[in-house]
Amino acid sequence: MPQYGDFDLDRSIAQAWDEFELRLAEVISVIDDSADFTIGCVAVDESQVPYVTFTALDRTTIRAEASSNSVLGEDYQLGSEQLALMERLGWSAPTNEGPRPTANFWIELDQEASDRLAGAAVGALRDVFGVQHPVFLAPDHLAEVLTPRPEPLSGATEFDAEDVIATIPVTTQHLNDMIEAELTDMFGHAPLRDHEGDIALRVGSAMLFLRLSQDGRELILFSVLVHDVAGRSRAAEVLNDLNADARMVKFHLVRDKVFASLSVLTHPFVPAHLHQAVRIMSDIADAIDDELAHKLGGHTTFEVE
Repeated sequence: MPQYGDFDLDRSIAQAWDEFELRLAEVISVIDDSADFTIGCVAVDESQVPYVTFTALDRTTIRAEASSNSVLGEDYQLGSEQLALMERLGWSAPTNEGPRPTANFWIELDQEASDRLAGAAVGALRDVFGVQHPVFLAPDHLAEVLTPRPEPLSGATEFDAEDVIATIPVTTQHLNDMIEAELTDMFGHAPLRDHEGDIALRVGSAMLFLRLSQDGRELILFSVLVHDVAGRSRAAEVLNDLNADARMVKFHLVRDKVFASLSVLTHPFVPAHLHQAVRIMSDIADAIDDELAHKLGGHTTFEVE
């Protein structure tokens, strides 16, 4: 099964709204009187799209307002069921009375109740205004909610410090020189190239080749795992199953040969990416070729005792 075989769209959407609501509550909890904060949909024409705004009335009180029919465009008008739902979510109806008359739905709560305000806002956006996923909110508004507070970053890697540095190749030759230098460091000797310019490596019963794309943006690692495949239909079925479960490496049938391949982006060039790709392809090529050859009635590149 592929990595996304158990993906559930409804579950993903529900989780996205839950995460958005938590982030929104955090933002509301630190709003001050320096500026209003608005969350709205992306406008596709001149009509007023749904929105929710938040304002700090004082140091402890937050007022939220949500667009009503008096301000919404014709395509976004709310029906009776949606209006009733706004009331159930805790929104007060628009009013011309009181110290703060408004044409919008509104809620005033203590800032410590930021979770309740966030819940009312998400309910309005998702269940009343029909926003299907937080990604459909205006990008600039979404960024204000989803941009996390900066925290010190730390991490560990098995690679040397110089191997995680990205370098922009100046020329194709510069890129080739960097690739050869890394392979020399990995294998203890300079790599061999064939007449087509491919780098050739021996990995057990298989050969691994590295070919740079013409534009210098991609390094393709490939290996012929099986030669002289007996039946193409059977081979296609087997490779489809392998591709469904494989990560990064893809298996192909080309005439009577089975190839495995993996691509590495090389602009910029990161040595650690090359190291990982070579190790992954080497492990797979040497581990699977014998079994695959037996299953498909072919043979490997080298017969290993």
